[in-house]
Amino acid sequence: MILDDLDYRLIALLRTNARTPVNKLALDLGVSRATAKARIDRLVQGGAIAGFTVVMASAPGQGIRAITMVEVDGKHEAAVMKRLLGMPEVRQLHNTNGRWDMVAELEAPNVEAFDDLLRQIRQIDGIASTDTSILLKARRSVG
Repeated sequence: MILDDLDYRLIALLRTNARTPVNKLALDLGVSRATAKARIDRLVQGGAIAGFTVVMASAPGQGIRAITMVEVDGKHEAAVMKRLLGMPEVRQLHNTNGRWDMVAELEAPNVEAFDDLLRQIRQIDGIASTDTSILLKARRSVG
C-alpha cells in the first residue's frame, strides 16, 4: 500500500487520539469530511490500520524489525517527529539524550520493503543522520 503525506498526517492524528471525530480530523487536515472518511476506510481496507487504538498491522515473528537512531537538525524536530509518527512501519518512537535525538523501532515485511523504508526515512527534511541495527533473535521477552 502506497501512502502519501495526507495518509501520514491522518495516521499521526489518529495515533494521538484514535477517537477523534472524523469532522475534527477533516478540519485539522484541511480536507472535507468525505475525504477524511474515505482515507480512513482505505487505510483500514489496505491493512495499514488494524484497529482503532491505531494498532498498526503486523505479523509477529515475520518480517524485518530494527532500531534506528536518528540525529535531527534542531529546528526540524517537531516536523521530523510528526512525519515519523505518521509512518505505519514506525512501531515506536522515543526522544533520547546523547548523540542521537530519537530512537525508532521499525518493522517491514521483507528486505525490499525495509530498504525502501530506510530510504524514505533518510530523505525526510531535517534528518541529519541515522544508524540502524536489525533486531535478531530475542533473548528475553517482557510480557
